[in-house]
Amino acid sequence: MLQNLPWLFLVLPLVVAAVDWLFLQRCPRTAACCSITSAAVCFILCLAYLCGMQTGSPSVYEWFPLPSHSLTLGLLMDALSMKMMLVVTGIGLLVHIFSTGYMRGDTSNHSRYFAGLSIFMFSMSCIVLADGLLFTFVGWELVGFSSYILIGHWYDRTSAADAAKKAFITNRVGDFGFLIGILLTLGVFGTLSFSDMAGQQIDPAQSGVLTAVVLCLFCGAVGKSAQFPLHVWLPDAMEGPTPVSALIHAATMVAAGVYMLVRLQVSMGTDAFTPSACVVICTVGAITALLAALMATQQDDIKRVLAYSTLSQLGYMVMAAGMLSGEAAMFHLYTHAWFKALLFLAAGAVIVRCHHEQDIWRMGGLRRRMPLTTLCFLLGTCALVAVPGFSGFFSKEAILTAAWESSIPLFVIGALVAVLTTFYMVRLCLVAFCFTARTESAERAQEADSAMLIPLLILGVMALISGYGFMADTLVPFAGFRAHDFEFGVPFLTGLLALIVGGGLAWFVYGRRQKKLDTDPLASCIFSRALRRRLYIDSFYDKVLIGGIQQWGAAIAHCVDDGVIRRLAGHGTALFVAWCGKLLSKIQCGSLRVYVLVSALGLIVAMILFAFTIIH
Repeated sequence: MLQNLPWLFLVLPLVVAAVDWLFLQRCPRTAACCSITSAAVCFILCLAYLCGMQTGSPSVYEWFPLPSHSLTLGLLMDALSMKMMLVVTGIGLLVHIFSTGYMRGDTSNHSRYFAGLSIFMFSMSCIVLADGLLFTFVGWELVGFSSYILIGHWYDRTSAADAAKKAFITNRVGDFGFLIGILLTLGVFGTLSFSDMAGQQIDPAQSGVLTAVVLCLFCGAVGKSAQFPLHVWLPDAMEGPTPVSALIHAATMVAAGVYMLVRLQVSMGTDAFTPSACVVICTVGAITALLAALMATQQDDIKRVLAYSTLSQLGYMVMAAGMLSGEAAMFHLYTHAWFKALLFLAAGAVIVRCHHEQDIWRMGGLRRRMPLTTLCFLLGTCALVAVPGFSGFFSKEAILTAAWESSIPLFVIGALVAVLTTFYMVRLCLVAFCFTARTESAERAQEADSAMLIPLLILGVMALISGYGFMADTLVPFAGFRAHDFEFGVPFLTGLLALIVGGGLAWFVYGRRQKKLDTDPLASCIFSRALRRRLYIDSFYDKVLIGGIQQWGAAIAHCVDDGVIRRLAGHGTALFVAWCGKLLSKIQCGSLRVYVLVSALGLIVAMILFAFTIIH
């Protein structure tokens, strides 16, 4: 019984989700308590395992027997999975607590909301603890389902319902490639178990096949981690409640693709990641990081700025994974989870206290009315822009160091993204928190209540100290990780220069004339308009791909329906039968000569067939 205690990570949130959904629809407080208790128990259990609790290996369940290999479902309890579980359960617990304050006064179904959070905790645990690609795929699809539920929580809003569908469908595109990659993996390695993959010899002649395997599996990461060109769903997913954005779209779900890539590197070995596959992965990550940072510079919705920031940071992580620097990728995933959850939750507190206003140009002066929330947001901002001493500084410098040692073009892109990150975050802080209030809702804003402040303060502390060795060496999800101290090299100087340049540009544009500004002074620029419209990528998808496919599909369906089915199969068959009937009716004319002629012709044909049969 104790041996299977790890299955509690999956069973407990799933049972709580079912209870909340089926039996506690009219008891939202009880449903919230059940979900919070579930998250707390999982977090404590994770801490116990990291502190050395031993229960043996959990049971493995045979799902589908094959002649040479059985497909099984089991849990893998190594350093990578358990430390990642600490991030998932820790942030999940804080988001659950924050949600009690955020959702207060909301008229939607709170029991359904907390049930959705529990379903997500179950789904994400499946991905993190899976012992093979089969179980990973199960969790992969369940995460997409739970994301669909939570993004569309306010389903009576058209924008939220459309965003949920967009996220679900876009992820299915990447998941199709992921499924093909799983099948190819089974064919190449003969197993889907991570443990059985480890140590297998890689045949150099299979480099082409291995490239196909890795890139197909990478398709799943492109969809789930919102990488170019499947990045379009994440900004629209901000239509869901802000705690959902913090949990799913900043800290855990979107990081699943990066976690999966690192897990494959640990299991298959870095030799399986061929140079061609690594070039593709690095290129996709670099393009995503740069494009998202550019788009973030001209967003006015506070949550969309953070959403594009998330895309950009995920591009950093994917780029690091492509450089085979899984240690740097997981370090940044770990620090990013804490400070980006902090930024989203602080933004949620601002939105609630500003009467659900999300436009930063309708805020202003919030540092006087919400000092603690402002402090927490600034802590998260300092970590994101990599101010020396904050957690994000250490992890971002690790990626820049890997890029400096691996590829100068990637290092240049990383440095440019760092400049843009500082620019748009300083812009956000100046416009939303500094100077005077621009609207009555900002003027009447008040500090968040304790249910929201306590998680913010905890995350603020983590944003400050989680990158230091005394904590990172123990908690970063990577075996044998060791944090680096300050190293005064090219990456350090480049990061410092990025801070000065990005911050200086933001102050020059938005800081000096803040009291006179009600709109973005760059909004009239052609390039700014393109960035506000997401470089027209979404429009291209909507009008060219989706619209074109629909139009061509409708035209083809019309041709098949009208030309083939109705005219040829329907009317054509009827006309042929009528013609045959008319032809045969001429034989039944009542003339003896015609009957004798037909009989004679039939006799001749029969004799010919009989003679042909005798000859052969």
